[in-house]
Amino acid sequence: MKITIFGVGYVGLVTGACFAEVGHEVHCVDVDQKKIDGLKNGIVPIYEAGLPELVAKNQEAGRLVFTNDAAGAVAFGQIVFIAVGTPPNEDGSADLTHVLSVAETIGTHMSEFKVVVGKSTVPVGTIDRIHNKILETQKLLGKAHDFEVCSNPEFLKEGSAIEDFTKAARIIVGTNSERARKVMRECYAPYSRNHDKVMFMDPRSAELTKYAANVMLATKISFMNEIANLAERLGADVEQVRLGIGSDPRIGYHFIYPGCGYGGSCFPKDVQALGRTADQVGYDAPLIKAVEETNNAQKNVLFRKLEQIFDGDLKGRRIAVWGLAFKPNTDDMRSAPSQALIDALLANGAHVRAFDPAAMDKARSVYGDRQDLVFCARQEDAVTGADALVICTEWKQFRIVDFKKLKSELKNPIIVDGRNLYEPMELRDYGFLYYAIGRGDSASLFAGKAA
Repeated sequence: MKITIFGVGYVGLVTGACFAEVGHEVHCVDVDQKKIDGLKNGIVPIYEAGLPELVAKNQEAGRLVFTNDAAGAVAFGQIVFIAVGTPPNEDGSADLTHVLSVAETIGTHMSEFKVVVGKSTVPVGTIDRIHNKILETQKLLGKAHDFEVCSNPEFLKEGSAIEDFTKAARIIVGTNSERARKVMRECYAPYSRNHDKVMFMDPRSAELTKYAANVMLATKISFMNEIANLAERLGADVEQVRLGIGSDPRIGYHFIYPGCGYGGSCFPKDVQALGRTADQVGYDAPLIKAVEETNNAQKNVLFRKLEQIFDGDLKGRRIAVWGLAFKPNTDDMRSAPSQALIDALLANGAHVRAFDPAAMDKARSVYGDRQDLVFCARQEDAVTGADALVICTEWKQFRIVDFKKLKSELKNPIIVDGRNLYEPMELRDYGFLYYAIGRGDSASLFAGKAA
């Protein structure tokens, strides 16, 4: 099939490369000329394992084309995907400016039947707005070409996006049109051969499904963080609690790992957007709002531990930070807990030495050059002479550590672990003070036993 995708960000690029891989002809279009030029020259603007190779392979085969010719791209595609950004407005609602601009472009340039697909994460009712915008645009131009608009939300996780697309648990398509159903089933047929993964529903239900899925996962994380904070105050070990409740098949082990809060481009934005949607229809959604509030508070938990450990005086302290990306296997720092920590440390006069396997360039673009923040080439360089080590991201290379060497390099044998990577008893045997989330020495902070 001939497919056009508007937007070469995370979703658009992964979608385009994966469709091209199974033989579809794909044109990806974007207004950012620098991105398009880079992609034409093999420069993939996002960090995602396997994506550069997939893009290069399908470009070379001629199945994947990058362009800024919007008119040509609309003419090319039987199916036109809208995968542009929907950044949050100041009130947390989704900004649909780019989505509706693409809809206007489609209405302007279409000259035959198209299936237009909303791939961006959008509030319930946006598919109707896209339909109306295309209709209005055509009317102004004296055109009346037939088209269908459907919802096809993405469920990609950064760090495993290609596998999530190619081995999807489900493919949600929101449409009331049999014609659109037939086209979308053919589009996804290569990824639905083992069993039928395509689930058809009405557009509004599809739009809500996307938000409901992400908010449900965010809720599990925030709930577990609440339990961890409670465990610290009760002297319990949240890891044992996690195993206990995860063994219940009604709960399961997924997304019940406590930590220093969730971040990224999806959960924070989608929780906010669904809360604002509830406000707009006059419904008070206290649980959704509590998920956001709990997560915002959890992002400060590492700094609060450091404050207690050092009796509120962090001025001049050297703090090592391992992990800057919001999760491993990505360079994405959007809403990352590391930013909340670093911002608070710098504001209180501390000096930070940070390391991340992938997100160093992104971090430099956020903070620029400053004397009180050093980005180190190696994780070992960050800890030399540090008053404490803080772990913000659970990269695999942080899991196996020579603790004897680490202790000799740190000024103080203090680890504040925001991802519960280590066993408290092992760290104590090595002579560390180990403050994790809901376990380790964190309970002492609430029992007047801080070192």
